[in-house]
Amino acid sequence: MKARTNVQILKGSDGLPAFAVIPYHEYVSLTGKKSPTIPNEVVGKVIKLDMTPIRAWREYLGLTQSEVAERLGISQAAYTKQENSLRLRKASKEKIAVALGIEIEQLDV
Repeated sequence: MKARTNVQILKGSDGLPAFAVIPYHEYVSLTGKKSPTIPNEVVGKVIKLDMTPIRAWREYLGLTQSEVAERLGISQAAYTKQENSLRLRKASKEKIAVALGIEIEQLDV
């Protein structure tokens, strides 16, 4: 059996092994999960311009509020309220993510 050489063991404050770090591609192959990424431009808009993640994504994707509202089947005014909301229901976030063509996890900036 070939021993792994690309694993890093991190010790806790008690000096005992606490975490094992493996290369990302191995993590993906072991779990079958790939974390969705968030472009730097989106993160920058959220942090520097104090935008909601939904608005930052919409602008990044080059969409208008009317286009997203149409995809959602709601009015532009109703979408504007959702886009600016800091407390959106999970179901609403899921619908918006689908309308934007992204994963719901990508709205968690």
